Amino acid sequence: MKTPYVILGCLGLLVVFALPAFAEPGMIYGKIYTVDNEVYEGFIRWDRNEGSWEDIIDGTKELDRHKKRRSSKYRDRDDRRKRVEVFGITVYSEDDYGWKWSSSSAESGMRVGHLKSLIPDGDNEAIFVFKSGEEVYLSQGSTDIGDDIREIIVDDEDEGTFELYWDDIERIDFEASDGARCPFGERLYGTVVTRRGDEFSGFICWDMDEIFSTDVLDGREKRRKREIEFGNLEKIERRSSSSAMVTMKNGKKIRLDDSNDVNSGNRGVVISDFKLGRIIVEWDDFDYVVFTDAPRPQEYDDFDGGRKLEGTVFTEDGDKYTGRIRWDDDEEYTWELLDGENHDIDFDIEFGMIAAIEKVSYNSSRVTLKDGRSFKLRGSNDIDSDNKGIFIFENEDDEIIVDWEDFERVEFSH
Repeated sequence: MKTPYVILGCLGLLVVFALPAFAEPGMIYGKIYTVDNEVYEGFIRWDRNEGSWEDIIDGTKELDRHKKRRSSKYRDRDDRRKRVEVFGITVYSEDDYGWKWSSSSAESGMRVGHLKSLIPDGDNEAIFVFKSGEEVYLSQGSTDIGDDIREIIVDDEDEGTFELYWDDIERIDFEASDGARCPFGERLYGTVVTRRGDEFSGFICWDMDEIFSTDVLDGREKRRKREIEFGNLEKIERRSSSSAMVTMKNGKKIRLDDSNDVNSGNRGVVISDFKLGRIIVEWDDFDYVVFTDAPRPQEYDDFDGGRKLEGTVFTEDGDKYTGRIRWDDDEEYTWELLDGENHDIDFDIEFGMIAAIEKVSYNSSRVTLKDGRSFKLRGSNDIDSDNKGIFIFENEDDEIIVDWEDFERVEFSH
């Protein structure tokens, strides 16, 4: 007969081994306060395609152009350029490569894990409060913010799962889930391979829509309509612009067509890579994805809320400046994103994951990550001649700007 200690020990082991199946520390969780003075607490699915702390909320950030000052080293060159200013703000300028517009806003975004709170402020704007205490206003730049958001689903332990609208929400306070069970299913994870042979691993969002094992892949097998839960899939392989070969976990293979899930109507396969940010692969560049079990997810406490960018900027003339950095006169925090593309693959790289940026030409740069990976990127003013300048603050009263034609590289110290 087993002693009570043995029985208790076995029960303890059962609890320990059962926890991973129920605990979901990597999923978005928080308290939602409504305009009707109700409070709901639970897991949150945001705009269908954000469900984990690593996922990115997109928006548009207004820029403050009234605080620009230039160092004496570069002032003469810039003063010779022709500019059009409205109330002191440059809206149109001529540089060595022609005329270009200067925008008073910029695309922005952040991973949900950096946020402490989100406060809707009107139909299409919100205040984002970071763990650091910083507050940033973002307006609608996608369906992530405002009345066009596709859905906000919350699972409350007492109320169950239901949908809220943007104008229902007074405030959201994000927090760790403390081992609660997520009702949405497991977050999809796997490795995407492009037609050029590039490989990217991370959490998967299919067709900008499906992110959980309980979500459904639609298609038609010959004359039959098929709806297959992603949790039953092992592999999806592009066969043509209009079809895909699906491999089930039981080994069965099915060719599907007649659905934007499996043809050129697919809006993109998104990979959320914690050590990079976000990669988007379009259908024409996609080869296949293999779904696997996810490693330990990034928990809410793994995100620090962001810090000011700091580092050393080197010029082609051999000068170097060390201090706080505002990149492209826009990004100044580690949570912000650098945009670019490589072989038609779109990258949104979190600045906190970047070790260095080196100019390759007027239209491209090499971005090296802290984990050693590097990518030659182009197609964005973050890394080409449309860059609005690299600002360095050696102290509070000394601001230096290095223009793109003078810039060589930056090494971040975060």
